Amino acid sequence: MDDRELHPLTVARRACGLSQTALAARVRQAAARRELRSGCDRPRIRKWERGTIPDADSQLYLAEALSVPADDLALPWPHWLPRTADGVVPLAQHSAMPALREALTPVQRRAFLTVSTTALTGLAAQWAVAGPAPPALTGTAGAQDVGDFIDLLRASVDRLTAAGPAHEQHTTGLLTAHLEPVTDLLDTGHHRPDALRRLHHLAADLAHTLAWRHFDHGHHPLAARHWIAALHNTHALGDTDRAAGILSDLAYQAAWLSDHTLAQDLLARALTRARHPAARSLLHLRLARSLAAAPTPAPRAARRVLNAAEHDFHRAGSDRPSWCTWMSKADLAVDTGQTLLDLGDTRPAHQLLTQGEHLLPATRDKTRGIFLAYQAASHLAHHDIEPAAEAAADALELARRTHAPRCEQLVQRLTPAFRPHARHDAVARFLHVVSA
Repeated sequence: MDDRELHPLTVARRACGLSQTALAARVRQAAARRELRSGCDRPRIRKWERGTIPDADSQLYLAEALSVPADDLALPWPHWLPRTADGVVPLAQHSAMPALREALTPVQRRAFLTVSTTALTGLAAQWAVAGPAPPALTGTAGAQDVGDFIDLLRASVDRLTAAGPAHEQHTTGLLTAHLEPVTDLLDTGHHRPDALRRLHHLAADLAHTLAWRHFDHGHHPLAARHWIAALHNTHALGDTDRAAGILSDLAYQAAWLSDHTLAQDLLARALTRARHPAARSLLHLRLARSLAAAPTPAPRAARRVLNAAEHDFHRAGSDRPSWCTWMSKADLAVDTGQTLLDLGDTRPAHQLLTQGEHLLPATRDKTRGIFLAYQAASHLAHHDIEPAAEAAADALELARRTHAPRCEQLVQRLTPAFRPHARHDAVARFLHVVSA
């Protein structure tokens, strides 16, 4: 029996390490704590796992037995049930929909659960040895045509995504609301092959976009679950370059959280299947950054990987995968500069960071804020206090104007290094902007 055929209650029970008998005992205990009785036993659990819907009281007891907050029961049965203990759905032929359900699980429960490092490395290892696109996309001949509805969803998603950062507090919720019907269609419908492919594309795009938004706001477990959902749907499409890119996004998050061992493992797995030079260049850059920033840096390896990133970049050409069309000479210069800065090569690092900021087009102000934050750190490394304060102030103002909390966090990390130099006019102005 494959994962798609397992009832969600079976999946949730096994994720908690419970037998049917043990779960039934927990249900009875939940009722007893309310001075009530439940006749739940192993046969009843088996009936529920075969499709019988528990009544409202039994669902409440089940939620308590599975350590799920009662608020999650606002979702219909069986969608409130947890799919895994840690949010990492293993890769399988029909794992795209369970991964989406896991990403859509209410935030109240997921906010405090961390994603297991071991499970993430296991997922990456699964993907690294996975075969080509699975037969899940064969679809169902003669199925109901949902193409017009998919067109409607796609057009709406594209408009919401393009609405700009000033509206993200509203559009993020709306994009999540669009992911729900896409997940429902994948879950309950039988579709023609072209419709199935478009649904997986839409699910991957939505989950990928939402992952970055949650990451930018520091909601790291939720971001990881959306990247995992995007990975599953991209795997269903057989797009190995994009799947490698999604693994590298998870690695970027790990490096941001100072888990460079995880970042390097994920990137090494991703590079085993990435084929397009632009994809490989980006992955090599991120690997170099992690090798340089680790508690025990690996200078030779970092420089070797930087050379590979530059080589791949120059042979990439203009025909690139859509998810990395943004990568430019500016990105190559800045990431190389930041790597060298972490290795202690401050002078070439400063030159590259300055060059990258000048090369960046005006349309990428959010990225410019990140670059300026790196530039400020470079100036600090040179003990050039006033230029550092000016770059940091510019970065902070850009971050606030473009609603980029991750960039603001980068600048805030530099603030303690400026305080001893408050006598400088530029530093005083920067500290005033920070406190505003």
